[in-house]
Amino acid sequence: MTAFPVLLIDVGNTNIDFGLALDASGKIESLSLPTEALGTSDALGLRAAEICRHAGLKPHDIRAWLVSSVVPHLDMPLAAAAKRFCGCEALFAGLELKLGLENRYERPQEVGADRLVTAFAATRTFDAPGFLVIDFGTATTFDCVVGNAYLGGLICPGVLSSAAALSTRTAKLPQADPRLATPEISVGRSTAQSLNQGLVHGFAAMAEGLAARLTPTLPQGSMTVATGGLAQTLAAFCPAFDAVAPGLLLDGLRTAWLERS
Repeated sequence: MTAFPVLLIDVGNTNIDFGLALDASGKIESLSLPTEALGTSDALGLRAAEICRHAGLKPHDIRAWLVSSVVPHLDMPLAAAAKRFCGCEALFAGLELKLGLENRYERPQEVGADRLVTAFAATRTFDAPGFLVIDFGTATTFDCVVGNAYLGGLICPGVLSSAAALSTRTAKLPQADPRLATPEISVGRSTAQSLNQGLVHGFAAMAEGLAARLTPTLPQGSMTVATGGLAQTLAAFCPAFDAVAPGLLLDGLRTAWLERS
């Protein structure tokens, strides 16, 4: 059996999510930190060492760093940090860490590792002939999978990046907070309420509408799975989701590690 524990790392444009997998099937303890605060190998290594110690482990107990990265300039610092602080290799999804998917993109190298890992994870987590995986991250992505074939999908603006764009490019709009929206849509009676309701219900309607257009292209019985940091928040507003799995990507890294053996 493949050795544990392993460190799981999802490197996104906004945040880096760290997870510790102590065994093949147990709960993954995770935390999320701003990407901009972890721009060097020392910052990454020290944070990883701190995570290990908090879990009662020594850094050199870690057998591998399993990485999904969409920030290329951090790949070398991650590899250096894994060596220096944990004495192990950093294995990158789609490269050293193979995924059991056939990538049908016209230019396969253009697909972000995060999209491939969540697509792969859906096929290993749920039982269905096909999947539409909706990831609410810096961007909102819609990815279609049939069997072990990744077909492609759509890329749309992200919830929080859209909120940030509104607040920074307009003089009178405050920062939106999606958590303050109510499940029942209502006419906003203040700027903040109008913004929060419009943002969340607007993205829920987008997800629902695009799911309705994409699922007919998939086999009957396919599932729509929501993941990403805001999946749980959006689930209250969008009945199109068959399952909500916020930690799908980290689960996918662990599963790929298991299949590697």
